[in-house]
Amino acid sequence: MDILSNLKYAKGSKKPRKRIGRGEGSGRGGTATKGMNGQKSRSGFKYRAWFEGGQMPLQRRVPKRGFNNYSRMEYQVVNVSDLQRLVDAKKLTEEKVDAAALYKAGAISKAAAPFKILGNGELKAKLDVEAHAFSKSAKEKIEAAGGSTKTVKV
Repeated sequence: MDILSNLKYAKGSKKPRKRIGRGEGSGRGGTATKGMNGQKSRSGFKYRAWFEGGQMPLQRRVPKRGFNNYSRMEYQVVNVSDLQRLVDAKKLTEEKVDAAALYKAGAISKAAAPFKILGNGELKAKLDVEAHAFSKSAKEKIEAAGGSTKTVKV
């Protein structure tokens, strides 16, 4: 029966460390296992993981496609049904709904980032909503429930 104090490593599983760059007497003198001349034999040599040895890099070889709009506005989305659900769960108690209130209620992940109200679902509660953008149907539904909409600049 093996007891913890009697356990030993399997034969050949533990090998001594290669001590590189410790002179001629180490048995690995001269080039210190780095081969002959060249960039890779020098001390301090590093290359980036994507370096291809001077070949034209992949990110420059592959053709770029489409159009990337640098001024595109990325909105966080809140549906009208989400507002009603938060009112029903008593997470939106005050009538004024803005970024801080929605962030506190957990409807948006960043209070500073712009958000847009979309018209998916129904709204019965009267709310005064301040958002960076509204869809046409969301604006109609909020105003039909007796609330008001105000667009805030980004």
